[in-house]
Amino acid sequence: MATRPLFVPIKSGDSPGVEVIEIDFQWFPGMSKSQKQKSVVSFHKASEEYGFSPVLEVSSKSLDEIGVALSAFNLMIETNNKRRLFSVESAFQSSKVFEKGGPYRDLLEKNSREAKKDVRLKESGEVIGFNFFGKIFPIEPKTFFYDWLYINALQQNKNLSENAIGFSAFTDIEFNPNKSINCQAYSLAFYVSMVHFGLLEKALSSSESFYSFASANLYRAKKSPLQDNLL
Repeated sequence: MATRPLFVPIKSGDSPGVEVIEIDFQWFPGMSKSQKQKSVVSFHKASEEYGFSPVLEVSSKSLDEIGVALSAFNLMIETNNKRRLFSVESAFQSSKVFEKGGPYRDLLEKNSREAKKDVRLKESGEVIGFNFFGKIFPIEPKTFFYDWLYINALQQNKNLSENAIGFSAFTDIEFNPNKSINCQAYSLAFYVSMVHFGLLEKALSSSESFYSFASANLYRAKKSPLQDNLL
């Protein structure tokens, strides 16, 4: 068995946000794509038992092509002057500023997997901030820069992101909250919530606006004791 978070976009009430629900499901060990997908199916089946359907897996292991396309490894972001195009993952890794180096701009020229595995990311000390084409982002709140980057990419790729609106919840089988901080499924859930509240354009009008908006909403995400209530 395994326990992983299900990210549910809040679609009613006073303000947008994300409800995080811990779901227990049968885990299929192994690193192969087929084993990961078995775990996804199990995860979603368990989620459906609590009334969440349809659920979209957001990763390269998704059984839905939309979920694969919305993976940070595949989702592309374009600069304002339309001269450069790169994945969210490469943009994120290339923006990290460390105690002993960075940002490593050349990672923009690498594919997502190469950028994430670059040895300098592990040899340069702790991350102390982010620098995205000269714009500085803090490391607190912890997911601020990643969420801003991913959601801006969603806004640029409406042909993909609009397909996510109809899902009730999102998962990322690769995300383990005990080992990682940022999660594409979490960011997508917040995007869907903002769309439902009609506040997306206001939030994305500037990074400062997104910071104020997200700090008041996303970073007080509700972690629901759903399973305890139903047992």
